[in-house]
Amino acid sequence: MSVVTVQLGQCGNQIGFEVFDALYSDSHCPQGLCSKRENEAYQASSKERFFSEEENGVPIARAVLVDMEPKVINQTLSKAAQSGQWKYAQHSCFCQKEGSGNNWAYGYSVHGPRHEESIMNLIQKEVEKCDSLSGFFIIMSMAGGTGSGLGAFVTQNLQDQYSNSLKMNQIIWPYGTGEVIVQNYNSVLTLSHLYRSSDALLVHENDAVHKICAKLMNIKQISFSDINQVLAHQLGSVFQPTYSVEGSCHYRRNPLGINWQIRPPLPGLPTLGKVSLNRELHFNTSIANLVILRGKDVHSADLGGFKDPALYTSWLEPIDAFNVWKTQRAFSKYEKSAALVSNSQFLLKPLDTIVGKAWNMFASKAYIHQYTKFGIEEEDFLDSFTLLEQVVASYCNL
Repeated sequence: MSVVTVQLGQCGNQIGFEVFDALYSDSHCPQGLCSKRENEAYQASSKERFFSEEENGVPIARAVLVDMEPKVINQTLSKAAQSGQWKYAQHSCFCQKEGSGNNWAYGYSVHGPRHEESIMNLIQKEVEKCDSLSGFFIIMSMAGGTGSGLGAFVTQNLQDQYSNSLKMNQIIWPYGTGEVIVQNYNSVLTLSHLYRSSDALLVHENDAVHKICAKLMNIKQISFSDINQVLAHQLGSVFQPTYSVEGSCHYRRNPLGINWQIRPPLPGLPTLGKVSLNRELHFNTSIANLVILRGKDVHSADLGGFKDPALYTSWLEPIDAFNVWKTQRAFSKYEKSAALVSNSQFLLKPLDTIVGKAWNMFASKAYIHQYTKFGIEEEDFLDSFTLLEQVVASYCNL
């Protein structure tokens, strides 16, 4: 089951490179913790999922690179080729020199429709190389222009053309201190559009990853390269194959096998409405948790705490909400590792903060003209605010 990765904008392309580099390096690590048979199956599964046929002995990433200007794409292609271990297909990129800064509306309303055919043709070429398509992994920023606006447009097109394949977006949550003056607008528009067209959002907060680099890795001068490598290792440890005790590979149409959306199955639940976050949430209630354990002692790990009904919403039993995958095959250089993928209330406060800041700007009509001149009307903003407030209310009522 193969995954086609779509790398969008500077952020998406730089992270995408680190992800493929981490996946390749991990699959070629000598691992003494599992059998030779299991290691060979692991390597074959990883290659099938993320790399296509070899060219002169070098595997090619199943990826399409998209940006408004060629600089970052050319650097990414060159960096991969110089490694001598894997590379991107030279045709799998699309460049356009003109741009309009960090304007979400330009990426979504102008750049997307203008180059829709070219971008979708490149994606189709990668799809046709797959014996069996599992889905799409879209890597993008949420605060900038290309990654967010064009990313939302491309995801919408993928939903239209490949409705039966999983669309999973990995999005970078901006620093709370601010990166782009209109980042809250861009974030609100991105999230609302992806909520309608994506099957799953994997969110990484820049502030959280920054803390990992500073406090756990003791890096003094933290660069985006450091942050991207942490992200790549986290994503790699989630997406690499896992095996059951019998040695069969976990392959599903949904690579993560967890419930992503809020779908209360029982009648009589509280009516959703505007909920204040002034009250402290007692703790982080979840809809679904997946724990992935790799390496030494995985089968003796105590995961009983994840089966506590108090962790989950009242209309879900732990047996339906919690899953665990284990493999003795370690990830990369780590003797043992654990990854948690959770659909929970964790992002409630950051989401409510972004929506609130964007609403304050919108109420004063700040920078609205930068969006209306490219076809995003005030009504589009209002629809996005309404949807995300509903999301906040839904998670509050877990």
